[in-house]
Amino acid sequence: MSWTCPLPLRDYPNIVLGHGGGGKLSAELVENLFLPAFRNSVIENLGDSAVLRVPAGRLAFSTDTYVVHPLFFPGGSIGDLAVNGTVNDLAMSGARPAYLSAGFIIEEGLPMTTLAQIVECMRAAADKAGVQIVTGDTKVVEKGHGDGCYINTAGIGIVPEGRDVGPARAKVGDAIIVSGTIGDHGMAIMSVREGLEFDTIIQSDSAALHDLVEAIFTASNGIHVLRDPTRGGLASSLNEIAAQSRVGMALNEEKLPVKPDVQSACELLGMDPIYIANEGKLIAIVSQSEAEAVLQAMRRHPLGGDSEIIGVVVSERPGMVTVKTKIGGTHVIPMQIGEQLPRIC
Repeated sequence: MSWTCPLPLRDYPNIVLGHGGGGKLSAELVENLFLPAFRNSVIENLGDSAVLRVPAGRLAFSTDTYVVHPLFFPGGSIGDLAVNGTVNDLAMSGARPAYLSAGFIIEEGLPMTTLAQIVECMRAAADKAGVQIVTGDTKVVEKGHGDGCYINTAGIGIVPEGRDVGPARAKVGDAIIVSGTIGDHGMAIMSVREGLEFDTIIQSDSAALHDLVEAIFTASNGIHVLRDPTRGGLASSLNEIAAQSRVGMALNEEKLPVKPDVQSACELLGMDPIYIANEGKLIAIVSQSEAEAVLQAMRRHPLGGDSEIIGVVVSERPGMVTVKTKIGGTHVIPMQIGEQLPRIC
């Protein structure tokens, strides 16, 4: 691990309230754990804000907070999830992610080694994504009030000229493409919580998608909408896009990619994978004439091998999502009132 452990930290094997008090313990935590993990020329200044040099152009700015339980799960942790999730939010606006902030809300009593593992996961994810964590904050709350650790991240990215994507830009006739199997992340979390056992361990799909987005833009200039279907899954994302673009979405159930073990877990729990969160998949809505080129570009990428064209944008039923079932019927996929799976991201 990239953190150091001098005597002051060894004297406190668990987080105490003083680590969030702004005094000596806070300074030691920053100096000996966070700074070694995220070290770069910007964060070393330890100022109240980061001063960044960026090329002239448009900036994308996003923020998200992660409260996933458990903190570690098959295929990921709250640390890499916090990095990947914010990188993906930037990428869905066509941006190239550059800088992140990291705010930690830590529960009193959390083992220092656990926090170090989380920080190391964040560092590894940031390195892999090619982004820098340049500013941050730490707060400690009383035992019983924080469930271990929550993380808030914000991100800044640069949007290249000529890219103009957004949820209101879907057009009738566009193809709807998903970059891989759905429901993996949510079911990975639930299988751990519920103690479900399958022939194989369900793995979270947590991943940074910006390189896949670059491959899509290289293949085509007909990209209208990008979205990562996190909370509420594919169904919620498509309902939101349909409402904002004032179009209908017609899906084909046979084309929805779902892993057998994820499908089995959903059936056991009475859930539909179309509503389950994903953390390493994207929806691309593209011109019909460009759909095949985009699909093949996605399939050539390591994160898009299971990509499928799952439907088409239609003029009928504006604001609604429908699906043609395997037996030939059609039904509406409504927006859910609440979350099926709380605390999954």
